[in-house]
Amino acid sequence: MTTDNLEPAAGAECEREPDPSDSLRTFGAVVQALREHAGLSRVEFGEMVRFSKHTVESVELGRRMPDASFVERAEEALGNTGALRHSARFLTRGEAGLAAWFRQWARLERRAVSLCTYECRLIPGLLQSEGYVRALCDNEIPPLSDEALETTVRARMERQQLLRERCNTTFDFVMEEAVFMRRLGGTQVTAEQLDLILELSSLRNVTVQIMPADSEQHSCLSGPVRLLETPDGRWHAYSEGQENGRLITDPKEVSRIHMRYARLRSQALTPKDSTGLLVRIRGAL
Repeated sequence: MTTDNLEPAAGAECEREPDPSDSLRTFGAVVQALREHAGLSRVEFGEMVRFSKHTVESVELGRRMPDASFVERAEEALGNTGALRHSARFLTRGEAGLAAWFRQWARLERRAVSLCTYECRLIPGLLQSEGYVRALCDNEIPPLSDEALETTVRARMERQQLLRERCNTTFDFVMEEAVFMRRLGGTQVTAEQLDLILELSSLRNVTVQIMPADSEQHSCLSGPVRLLETPDGRWHAYSEGQENGRLITDPKEVSRIHMRYARLRSQALTPKDSTGLLVRIRGAL
């Protein structure tokens, strides 16, 4: 078979994913394992699926989103087990500016009907001002390149549009008072951040509550957590640490986290009292 029969430009570098996702890498590893098990080289396999060797390599390394035709031909060439067709349904592109371990949660956010967040370390991403995001990036170790910094800022600002675009989705936030005592980025950045939170908390679908520093009860001492409800009524949770994040789908585990969050909301200041506290903090700057 000549190269004239290969898909044109299918393996070109312009098709390369700028930031490969975990799902692309996993799919590629499965393709490679099945190909090697069948005793095929990349050239031989490429001829069977009518894609170039370079495209096969790019898919196997997670650098390229496979076309539907690639998936179908690869499935037929590697035994028709259904593994590639099934796994291809879960493929997602990398999303610049978002940590790899956070991308799956970010995708769930975009279709959630309810989002709940508890944070004790910093302002949640959906509420961060641009100045605050830049201050966070400035404190990254190792330091970010200028391009990576701008990409992160842009991604965070775009993600924040969920609050205004999804007016039928409820967004509930509980934050520790101590978060607002940290003057990250300086007084001006802190003032702008407080102004933004006060503005966003006035939206009908956004609720902000503060957990006072002198509280004698606290149901979420295990750390920050997020919860969301999908359109089909399922609840998922997410917890994050340094260099990792975990999507939690087990119903029993999610239920325990949900109970803790519900109790936390009853322990925190009411939305009205929380607004009053933020206004006082803002006035004292």
